[in-house]
Amino acid sequence: MSQSSIHIGLALVMGWLSANGWRRDNSQVEQLFNLQPYLDLAKQAEQAKLDFVFRPDTLFLKTAPLATEPGFSNLDPFVLLSAIASHTQKIGLVATASTTFLPPYVVARQLQSLHWLSQGRAGWNLVTAIEGQQNFGESPLSPSKQRYEKAQEHLEVVQKLWHSYPNSSLKMDKHSKQFADIEQVQPIQHTGEYFHVKGPLSTPATPFGDIPLFQAGASDQGRAFAAKVASAVFAATPDLEAGIELRQDLRKRAAQLGRDPNEIKVLPGLSLYLAETRKEAETCYRDTHAGFDLERRYAYVEEAIGLNLREYDDHHVLTETDLPELTRPVRSQTHSNLMRQYIIREHPSVNTFLQRPEVCGSSHWLVIGTAEDAVDSIIERISAGAADGFIAIPGGHIQSAQLFFEKVMPALAEQGWFRREYQGTTLVEHLNESF
Repeated sequence: MSQSSIHIGLALVMGWLSANGWRRDNSQVEQLFNLQPYLDLAKQAEQAKLDFVFRPDTLFLKTAPLATEPGFSNLDPFVLLSAIASHTQKIGLVATASTTFLPPYVVARQLQSLHWLSQGRAGWNLVTAIEGQQNFGESPLSPSKQRYEKAQEHLEVVQKLWHSYPNSSLKMDKHSKQFADIEQVQPIQHTGEYFHVKGPLSTPATPFGDIPLFQAGASDQGRAFAAKVASAVFAATPDLEAGIELRQDLRKRAAQLGRDPNEIKVLPGLSLYLAETRKEAETCYRDTHAGFDLERRYAYVEEAIGLNLREYDDHHVLTETDLPELTRPVRSQTHSNLMRQYIIREHPSVNTFLQRPEVCGSSHWLVIGTAEDAVDSIIERISAGAADGFIAIPGGHIQSAQLFFEKVMPALAEQGWFRREYQGTTLVEHLNESF
């Protein structure tokens, strides 16, 4: 793969606060709901010439984890990114919005507004959501196939609304007293299976071009949707093989739909536990996750793939024959598939399997080591065709973020894997940029 293909984003989260990390003296947990720590991250990301910052989101809160960690406590992504827009100039700003729960008109206006305020730097992480129905009058949650059908219609409505008030209609002619050419501003009159929206949108289109679409589902329905519409895919690929399989599949699907496969960027999450030495990094990771409830891991595996690991010895080797046939829906088909594929491919012991990111973490690609280890892992993945870049998620302690900016990014730039300067000013330009 050409070195010019790499694209890098940063998860705009204080990732080092998860599990026991928030208890460290310098964690800055007291600023979790303030602008400053996120603004600091965004400014460092822009200084490092990253393509974008990426704000994930959930529309529900599990209260049990709050007893010992921040859990899903969060700020609204559009409010946060709008604040950051006024303090940055070039870095992309990708916001998460659910097509299952949020009305298309609201999402269209929020994104169009962010695109204006950032002068063309907005991106939409389009998700169907795997939970939260209890807060939006939907119980139970619709099946995955139906959620993606709704997502497709939601996207169509949003895009129609974006174009319903064209930028070309804005005249602002003080002498003729004409503000806009109202013949160009038209209702969309959308009537579909899930949405009935008249329009037009109250926020006019920008002169900065389309808003790039990000997609985060890796189930069969998610892949089909991403191959059709996404500029980038935020993926959970805990190992090299998972990354290669996902990228090849998405590129094949995109080509079959008549798209240039290079238009879709596979950007897995990269969870970084970095320190000056590997031993320090390993200690950081171990201390961060110390006391993680084994029963919670058992329960998570049982829900995801129907396998009761309590029945097995720690040294039992898991194979495909141990996997039960599941007929019920699962919370996350993506994580379920990753677990099953790992067992089928690797035949791990029960103890090894319980330590996997798919089981005790977020299923992301994981590096525990030095900045040099991270650089080596990144180059290995890119060279093997397992990714087109990544979205960094520094964890464990705040030093992971510091080492990422101070050592990992300079090394990638010096070795020719990443840009030294921005060539454009919009997110579309960053994602299409060669350097």
